Amino acid sequence: MPNDRTDLSSGRLARRVALTLAFFMALIPLGHKLPAFGPMPRIGPFEAEPMRGGVLALSVLICVVLASFGRQGRGPFKVLGYLFDTLLITTAAWACWRFYVDVTAMHQSIVFFEPWQAWTSLAGCLVILVMTWRVWGAPLALVAGAALLWFLWDFRGDFVQATTENLWMVLDDGVLGNIMDIVLSTVFPFIILGAMLEGCGAGGSLIRVSFHTMRRFRGGPAHAAILASSLFGAVSGSAVANVVGTGVITIPMIKRRGFSANFAGGVEAAASTGGQVMPPIMGAAALVMADLVGVSYLTVIVAALIPALTFYGALFASVIFESRRLGIEVAETIESDMMVTAQDWRNLALVAIPLAVVIISMIQGASPSGAALTALAVLIPLSFMNPAVRQRPFALVEAFARGGLTFAQLMMAVGAIGIVVASLSSTGLPTMLALQLDALSSQSLTLTLVIAALGCILLGMGMPTLPAYLTIIVISGSAIMALGLSALTAHFFVFYFGVASAITPPVAIAAYAAAAISGGSAIGTGVSAARIGVAIFAIPFMFTFNPQMLLVSAAGGDAGTLDVLLIIVRSGLMIWMLTSAANRFDARRLSLPEAALRLAAAAALISPVAYIHLSAVAVAGLAIVFNRLNFGASADRKQPAP
Repeated sequence: MPNDRTDLSSGRLARRVALTLAFFMALIPLGHKLPAFGPMPRIGPFEAEPMRGGVLALSVLICVVLASFGRQGRGPFKVLGYLFDTLLITTAAWACWRFYVDVTAMHQSIVFFEPWQAWTSLAGCLVILVMTWRVWGAPLALVAGAALLWFLWDFRGDFVQATTENLWMVLDDGVLGNIMDIVLSTVFPFIILGAMLEGCGAGGSLIRVSFHTMRRFRGGPAHAAILASSLFGAVSGSAVANVVGTGVITIPMIKRRGFSANFAGGVEAAASTGGQVMPPIMGAAALVMADLVGVSYLTVIVAALIPALTFYGALFASVIFESRRLGIEVAETIESDMMVTAQDWRNLALVAIPLAVVIISMIQGASPSGAALTALAVLIPLSFMNPAVRQRPFALVEAFARGGLTFAQLMMAVGAIGIVVASLSSTGLPTMLALQLDALSSQSLTLTLVIAALGCILLGMGMPTLPAYLTIIVISGSAIMALGLSALTAHFFVFYFGVASAITPPVAIAAYAAAAISGGSAIGTGVSAARIGVAIFAIPFMFTFNPQMLLVSAAGGDAGTLDVLLIIVRSGLMIWMLTSAANRFDARRLSLPEAALRLAAAAALISPVAYIHLSAVAVAGLAIVFNRLNFGASADRKQPAP
């Protein structure tokens, strides 16, 4: 029998070693951005070749250490496991070193590669696939593996040159190509900032203030979970991390209020997933989107505002309808552990001020990474206003190291996406897909978008936000833009459905994380999350057909004040019709024909054709008035479950 105490000790040691390595690795890309101060020498910038290769090799080392040292069991299988891990580290180090040497040599003259260099490139890709599977699970690794197999089946030209140049020894579209450069130069400072925001001690205060703010609503803790998750998710880069961070507190309290375990988990999963579409951070996807589309970061977060608020309005409406259905009343008291103190209100500044610094810095012309570093410089001394940080300042060092660890794990996903980019760009598959969708769009644009949306959900299942978005945009982005959409609108369409995959059964990773906390069934929680967050499937169609919802000219959203007000009214009615139909409840339980009528009205409200959506406005208004006049008196009476 293995010694459990030894295994536990090994696991703790592994995490400490990994965090230590992550702390020092994080200094590399951070130093790349720091300017010189007075007589102090500048740390960076570094050349691209050693920067990308060195960080990737260190990331592999960190992830292997974290996975290896806590390995269970004894005997020859454990020894073989250590030998395999050593092989992974050695191969990654060699491949990254050859990247530095060979790409540097390519700057000097034309290089003709040898077969061993092609095999080195393939070996590096295999290491990335193995580590992606370990860190992120099967879905992303399988997608990248399928792309690599497609490349090997359909590569163009000489095998040695094609494999070496396209997959590894290139600064453009390979594993160590442009996407990795964007992540290193733009996303990394925000990952560190997000980790420091979590580590400064404001998370608990954020939840308590949310409960205090929502105490007069029927849903109480369910509404508080939505508010807290929207704020926490704005800086968190993962829906699952958001569920775990806030759900351990909110889900038990939602259940105590009288909601089912599946509904409690579904609310938290949907709200945590929605945090990824909430500006200003959007799980770091806003930064990458700005780079890929070629617009400013401020343009992206302005465009994201109305759709994000619409989604959270839909979540609030779902909880209201469920509260009415169950006959849940406003609680007279608030639980003692949720009482707000003066320090809780002060701790909100630890989140609000750094985010304000980011936005103000961007308005004044700073780059995204420069804005994040400025906010980080403000946050570190500001965090000492929290007594918990003053008592244990080392918590900030731990938070920085956790940010480095998150970054190391993200690098595995970025490497896998690099394989997808290199494989597809060299074989022309996205162009072929674009031609097929373009031919289909001549028959029906709506049907084409529905097919594209289903493809986005399938591709995004099981992946975190940023890898899901990048994978989908690489594979289907050009096909969607071929339908006549602006680049920004197409990216938002892809992004929303990539995010939605986290609550879409059967692979609803955010819902499964919530089910582990709530005690509900995994599939039942996933179905509840999809029902509660059903608006996330409709909002992309709303801003695709009505780009004024995105507000910015880059999306074709130039509109006057009246147009914006009208789209807000239509969006509000759309989520009212959609969420009440999904819950089959408004002031009373809705019959199937009533729910179907509301779904039809919600779909018609999306149409850009004036007489269609204006007719739908009239139908929705009549449905609401009829419901209120005839059944308003029964709204407070408990109804039987459907």
